Amino acid sequence: MSDIMSYLFETKAVKFCEENKPFFLTSGTISPYFVNTHFLYGNEQEATEFLAYIDTLLEDRVTLPKKVFDKVLAQYENNTIFKYTIDTMIQAITDHVKVEEIDYISGGERRDWYFSNMIAYLLKKPHLTLFKDMEAFVSPYDFSSTEKITDIKEKTVLNASDLVTAASNYVRSWIPAIKKLNGKLLWTCYVVDRKQGGTEVLEKEGIQTIPLACVDHTLFEKAFSLGIINQGQFDMLKGFYEDPYETMRNFLINHPEFIENALNSTDERTLKRVKLLTEENLYHL
Repeated sequence: MSDIMSYLFETKAVKFCEENKPFFLTSGTISPYFVNTHFLYGNEQEATEFLAYIDTLLEDRVTLPKKVFDKVLAQYENNTIFKYTIDTMIQAITDHVKVEEIDYISGGERRDWYFSNMIAYLLKKPHLTLFKDMEAFVSPYDFSSTEKITDIKEKTVLNASDLVTAASNYVRSWIPAIKKLNGKLLWTCYVVDRKQGGTEVLEKEGIQTIPLACVDHTLFEKAFSLGIINQGQFDMLKGFYEDPYETMRNFLINHPEFIENALNSTDERTLKRVKLLTEENLYHL
């Protein structure tokens, strides 16, 4: 079995809920798992601290790429998990794409930058740092300089990313950003495919997808075999994978105390999300 899966569990990049205690998502819906792929930076604490560091850099977009690169390069040289993840992405790219056909590596604000900068460096390709407002900055592979760019003259691009769910960031920001640059986004390599339709969206856009791991039966079976989850958790995960809406709706019908307990929570985030679930009747209860 791929070590990527083991590292996803070890770093809690993929975290499963306790039995009958699904997680609230920002949308107000609930899920038996969540994914924080950027934890493969090494661990949750280091990944969270790095994201906070990136946030302090966002106002100066010219100096940001080099400062981010310096951090990921040091982490690559010193952290086994992060190095393995990046090296596995490089191997996947070279297995599926002729590297000489790639003109640029891109990465979008913010979690893509954990991965895209190192991939550009190791493949010796210039890097496009993309922001959500579709502004773009280009750096040589060693990030020795950075400048704003508005036209890449039909050159080809591979985007490196942490995670694909429904590919909303791609549709809303990264695909339009590359089109605005007169570029061609032909490939994307990402660590985790949540198998929620994003890969199909990207392929319809003519983008070749290269995921390292998928959240599916294989991942759940691996977790079960390792004793990370029990039979009840495994059954919920299988049901959620096949029909997330009905599985979570049936859970709420059979466990009315779940919403009641959440409404009595002292945690503001939980309260906000359960109120969203109940007020908008997201599961038509």
